[in-house]
Amino acid sequence: MMKVLVRKARVHVAMRNKQEGSVLQGTVKAGCLGIETRLDIESDEPPERVAAMIRNAESGCFTMQALLAPVEITTRVTLNGAPLSETSPKRSEAEVAG
Repeated sequence: MMKVLVRKARVHVAMRNKQEGSVLQGTVKAGCLGIETRLDIESDEPPERVAAMIRNAESGCFTMQALLAPVEITTRVTLNGAPLSETSPKRSEAEVAG
């Protein structure tokens, strides 16, 4: 641990989303347009130490890293104990290609 003394920290996170299509028609598609964070810190530590602490925290955050470098998601569903296929949304060839 870096042992940086922080008296107070407050984080504000805002996520901008969009949704298209219809749930009833099975064409719904959600998307994230961006995520904004603001971190307010009170500390007597040198700014360089606080900045280094923040860099380490972000680099060690599994969620942030998964969003920055998307990973494969595998979903398995069972219905009454039996595998249920056809649950993943259909993706176009353009979406699969990236």
